[in-house]
Amino acid sequence: FFFRLHLSIQSRMDGPNIMNDSKLDVQIAKAKRLTQYLLDKSTIHILPRWLAFLFMLLLFTLRIYLIQGFFIIAYGLGIYLLNNFIAFLTPLELPPSGLPSGLDTEDDGLTLPTSGSTEYRPFARRLPEFKFWLTSFKGVTVAFLLTFFSLFDVPVFWPILLLYFVTLFFFTMKRQIMHMVKHRYVPVSWGKKKVRGAGV
Repeated sequence: FFFRLHLSIQSRMDGPNIMNDSKLDVQIAKAKRLTQYLLDKSTIHILPRWLAFLFMLLLFTLRIYLIQGFFIIAYGLGIYLLNNFIAFLTPLELPPSGLPSGLDTEDDGLTLPTSGSTEYRPFARRLPEFKFWLTSFKGVTVAFLLTFFSLFDVPVFWPILLLYFVTLFFFTMKRQIMHMVKHRYVPVSWGKKKVRGAGV
């Protein structure tokens, strides 16, 4: 009898909480669906998406310049964007060489297909353009929001961070270009080549 009474009281107490939790879950699911719908609709609009990214990046840069702080956040964002850019330039089939200097001269067995096939194969990226934009946009947005919390304003000598980032950018791009030369690929696909006189 006491067990049933306890269950009855417990169900009455938990009833409103369960309803509130389910309402919250429904609202979260609606927000996720709306976000996904908007992202799906924006897929074909490449220029407006990248203009929105540049606008957010300009806002972030302007905020850093005006308040003369949060340089460590800017440095972290620069590293994050550089990492995304390298993944965007790297083909899907080739894992990165993993060498810090990029001066590897021995063959690691990773090559792109070089068969004499006439089949057109577009350049497949490790990080597709839409995901590159989305992760970069999210990164800039989060970095911008972090500049509103003084906790993240770590005092640093910003010229050293800038010099370190420029050096890192130079050596990373040098390594990526050497990787492109070694494996003979160009990270741009202009479409299938058209043969003159075909179909005439």
